[in-house]
Amino acid sequence: MVTRLSDDAWWIDLGGVNAYLVDDGGALTLVDAGTPWRGGDLANAVVEAGYALGDLDRVLVTHYDLDHVGGLPRLDGLDVTVYAGRRDAPLVTGREKPPFSVPKGVFQRLVGPLLTPPDNEVVPLTGGDTVGSFTVHETPGHTPGHVAYVSEDLGFAALGDLVRESGGDLKPTPWVITDDTAVARESIGRLAADAPAFEVAAMGHGVPFERGGGDRLADLAGRL
Repeated sequence: MVTRLSDDAWWIDLGGVNAYLVDDGGALTLVDAGTPWRGGDLANAVVEAGYALGDLDRVLVTHYDLDHVGGLPRLDGLDVTVYAGRRDAPLVTGREKPPFSVPKGVFQRLVGPLLTPPDNEVVPLTGGDTVGSFTVHETPGHTPGHVAYVSEDLGFAALGDLVRESGGDLKPTPWVITDDTAVARESIGRLAADAPAFEVAAMGHGVPFERGGGDRLADLAGRL
């Protein structure tokens, strides 16, 4: 369930959806939290990587979706700050509901009863903000509030569902589960152009790439 990707990062395979653990200069960072029914597995994975659950300092949420925020309540009671893009943060906290005006919002409304908002503080982020060594990049398309987190220091990029691995290649997330495919493709191109070089490409689905992640993203952008 836990695979080391680099000296500082681990891949947590939660059965079709990925989370990641990153030691960001001593600040233990979880990227995404899986589904509500895999919260126990998520906690066990942190221990398998050599840490206690209470060692977690922060969670970086790439976007509001059942399989990325569902495990957050497993961290209730811990001194952990949750970060999310500015458009998704109110959804994560439960203060707002997904809009019916976008296709993704209809599905999110339907599965909403399966989600419990976390007790932890949720901090909204805008493109260009930094959290530790990570820089926030707004990458809408899969959802309106999707963001990616790129650490130049660690050579690590958390790409969420902007892209996925399929057949050993990097591909856009399928249109059927993407809110706006045209916007998503624009986000891929913009991130490939703006992000500093990185080795590890950590996607929400599929097998992450340990080497050449930035080059793979640039190659994908050039083919769209």
